[in-house]
Amino acid sequence: MQTIQERASELVRKMTLEEKAAQLSSAWLEINEDGTFSVKETSFSDTRPQQLKESVLGIGIGQITRPYGTQAKNPRSIAKGINEIQRYLVQNTRLGIPAMLHEECLTGAMVVGSTIFPASLNTASTWDIDLMERIGRAIGKELSSLGVHQGLAPVLDVARDARWGRTEETFGEDPYLVGNMGIAYVNGLQGTDCSPIATLKHFLGHSFSEGGRNHAPVHMGERELLNTFALPFEMVVKGANAGSVMPAYHDIDGQPCSSSHHLLSDILRKQWGFKGIVVADYEAPAQLLNDHKVAADLAQAAAMAVQAGMDLELPSGTTFKQGLVQAVNKGYLAIEDLDAAVLRVLHEKFRLGLFENPYIDSEGILLNSKESHSLAVEAATKSLVLLKNDGLLPLHPKGKIAVIGPLANHPKAMYNGYSAPIHLQGSKGSENTIPKNAKTIKSAIEEAAPEATILYEPGCMLYENKIERAVFFPGDVIEDDSKPKAELSTNTSRIEKAVEVALQADTVVLVVGDMVGLFQTGTVGEGSDVSSLTLPGVQQQLLEAILETGKPVVVVLVSGRPYDLQFANEKASSILATWLCGEGGGEAIANVLFAKANPSGKTPLSFPRCAGSLPYAYNHTPKAGGFPRQREYGALFPFGFGLSYTQFSYENCMVDRQEITTQGEVRISATIANTGMVAGDEIVQLYIHDAVASIVRPVKELKGFARISLQPGEKSEVTFVLPSDMLSFVVDGIQRIVEPGTFEIMIGKSCEEIVWRQEIFVTGTVRTLEKDWKFKTPILVKRL
Repeated sequence: MQTIQERASELVRKMTLEEKAAQLSSAWLEINEDGTFSVKETSFSDTRPQQLKESVLGIGIGQITRPYGTQAKNPRSIAKGINEIQRYLVQNTRLGIPAMLHEECLTGAMVVGSTIFPASLNTASTWDIDLMERIGRAIGKELSSLGVHQGLAPVLDVARDARWGRTEETFGEDPYLVGNMGIAYVNGLQGTDCSPIATLKHFLGHSFSEGGRNHAPVHMGERELLNTFALPFEMVVKGANAGSVMPAYHDIDGQPCSSSHHLLSDILRKQWGFKGIVVADYEAPAQLLNDHKVAADLAQAAAMAVQAGMDLELPSGTTFKQGLVQAVNKGYLAIEDLDAAVLRVLHEKFRLGLFENPYIDSEGILLNSKESHSLAVEAATKSLVLLKNDGLLPLHPKGKIAVIGPLANHPKAMYNGYSAPIHLQGSKGSENTIPKNAKTIKSAIEEAAPEATILYEPGCMLYENKIERAVFFPGDVIEDDSKPKAELSTNTSRIEKAVEVALQADTVVLVVGDMVGLFQTGTVGEGSDVSSLTLPGVQQQLLEAILETGKPVVVVLVSGRPYDLQFANEKASSILATWLCGEGGGEAIANVLFAKANPSGKTPLSFPRCAGSLPYAYNHTPKAGGFPRQREYGALFPFGFGLSYTQFSYENCMVDRQEITTQGEVRISATIANTGMVAGDEIVQLYIHDAVASIVRPVKELKGFARISLQPGEKSEVTFVLPSDMLSFVVDGIQRIVEPGTFEIMIGKSCEEIVWRQEIFVTGTVRTLEKDWKFKTPILVKRL
């Protein structure tokens, strides 16, 4: 029997140049149930004629782009149309090669009727690796039932600038936390058989763009790039066998990521041993010609991308399908380089079993089960971060409660940008994109407190006019159009009514924050970058007016980024940060407000004091604040911070030794006790600081964390087994080393609330780490 590699190699030998180029291309189709389709070019075209299969698929195709996530249609209907397209590819093309299908899946399959889990900021706020893996597994099952072979997630960008619209897609600002969450997501999604495959993005440094602007250049040296931004990718490539990687749009020091042989081949494949496929972010190869201006024509752009290490162009494949043929004929690209990419794509198709089973069981599609919805509620509940509480929370479930704010009863208020309610608005189809079990915050409060009198008033609107059409991808955006696609409301006339309602109530729940929309159709999301951290629209005026009433107010911040909460921190009784908590968000918020659940999230992002202190992260270098230190520099609420309805004590903190070698390990232990009156979860955090190093090192670095559940009076011993490898860094752009010297070990409730610290000494000579170095700190938890 032939191996997969032998089957793929044999097929490559039979292919024409044009067929090879087609396998490295994709088709973005709006598919009808009978298999007819139109090709998506721009979401602003009202009429797109149906096209013949022969002209689009006649010589085969590598992938079909987002067949479900392009239209608000019944997925079973779309699946039947996909089967007809696969049947055509198998029966009517010369080589009969089926197409792979890819979909967005950051918070769930971006499909009508799927489960919508909380945003990545939420799952990072849980610090719960097992929970993240269970979510990944649930998403993978839904994708598999849809016949999808590749999911375009997770995002492993390390957040640095809250103005950046895609902050909401990240796991936060710490590379170790991002890497651990990424490993868990990928292990869950891909399962033991690596199907469907995950896609790590955006490789590399995408989150540190000029001014937090989408696609803008990135300026950093090789050491910072590898020690901070590459670390999560390296961890997930090595720790979870991720199937795919997506290069970022930007350039680094003049070199676009999509044409960087250094990133895609030298580092990703050679140094880290990545074996999967590299796929383009949408239209990235064309941007080498049209935006970056480093290619003279499509042929050169396609050649540069493939030579760098890219295998497949998404979404439409025009640059590769046309340009690669020209590139080989003009001598820009060696046929051996083209064949290597085709071989990787075909190897994946054989491994995934496409040739044996190219069709979808449309009746077997299973979306949004009761179990998945319960998981979404659990994740949302565990992710809520209580930033302030002077005793107002939990609320009493009786009396008069005013629910105020433009997001309090908005059906789309708690969803990530890559979810059906946000992404499919205005698309073809008439299916409802809101999950059937979802509740707004207002309706969830009404259910949780049936004996209370609920008074409701929005107070203002974020947008007066409905966004009729979603913007899907960069090709939908006019380059020089600086006018926002949606204008924020400036109408303050409703604020007076909201104040009247607040004055009638015993307590106020004020819900403010973001409405997600891509490319300036919302206040946060891809391409929806900002220059200020003031609440969008007139929400700040609403906030101040309600807080000035003197009523007890809990501010519920529903957002995709941290905002300036200094006034709220001074005046509000309580502040609850919910991020974008998905279809279970309403239930989760109500459960925490009324003590049906204890808040346990810890923020994966610092809340900067103002936009002027950006970029900011807790793990900055010693001189990052300037000299003299900029007064605004720092965090109002630090990384790792979050309150509870109970209290935890830390006792018996110790190390088992104060001296280790550069090949040793140290055990750091602490006893955690719940000293309060209710059950709760605590997140124990381990930080280190390299006292003296050969290059500038951060003031603190997270190197371990453990989430533990404790009943009142209960205790657990947490032990971190810290290997010396975890003290390492990349020193010269290539070598990762462990240096001897003094290290400070810290245990904290947050990066700022350090409860214990101890110096240890690393002895011996400088050690260069091998490829398979230890990048995780094992955790031992013993109930006492």
